[in-house]
Amino acid sequence: MPSYEPDFRLDGYEAVNDHVADQFWGHIGIEQDQMAVLAEHHSDDAEHSFYLMHNGAVTWGIPGEPQLVALYLKRDPTTRTYRFDHAELPLPSMAQSWLIARGCPEEKILLADGMGNTPANEATRVLEERLRSDGDHFALLISYTHDSDPIETTVMLRALDEKAAVPFRVLLEEVDSDAWTYTLREGGFQTFESATQWWEAHWNGEEPPLPTASPAARPATAAPGLPALPAPPRGPSR
Repeated sequence: MPSYEPDFRLDGYEAVNDHVADQFWGHIGIEQDQMAVLAEHHSDDAEHSFYLMHNGAVTWGIPGEPQLVALYLKRDPTTRTYRFDHAELPLPSMAQSWLIARGCPEEKILLADGMGNTPANEATRVLEERLRSDGDHFALLISYTHDSDPIETTVMLRALDEKAAVPFRVLLEEVDSDAWTYTLREGGFQTFESATQWWEAHWNGEEPPLPTASPAARPATAAPGLPALPAPPRGPSR
């Protein structure tokens, strides 16, 4: 990852209140020197900033945690104060979707050449494009980022639409560490139990196929609770 520390453009600004100041420090500021900007966009009036960052500090924490941070900053030039929102997400397309949903133009938050690995095929590019547009139709249930060989990220999602034909999705990103390219695939599951069975089989070293997913679900209200999520992998057993 590039070592490009973010400039949040907050000189002369203060958080709108102490709670926001504490939250910004706890979630962003304390690890700012470990963050690398992969893409950023600033509105012409300087009131809005959008950042997609890799947080290198996560690699020393709990294994498997999401390593990407999506950050939205809202400044008020009149009062010289700021607010923020952020999300920790496992895949660039998910972080981009989060930022796009908050007003960032899609074309402004795409990764430039050299700011990440290269998609290995057109199917990966097409899926990422769709995820950027429909990612907010799903809730993130669990993810695991395995950042040593075999490098891969596994994500389980649930459609927010209770009437979705295929309510559970699994995304699997696999990196070729020789070519530094990656593939991204998607599978669809009718039930939480079937998605969990695939997840556990995959992380037990099996190679279960990913069932074909149907077109994206439409957004709706929050879904009811779920049974217990599958346990994260216990180590690099694959």
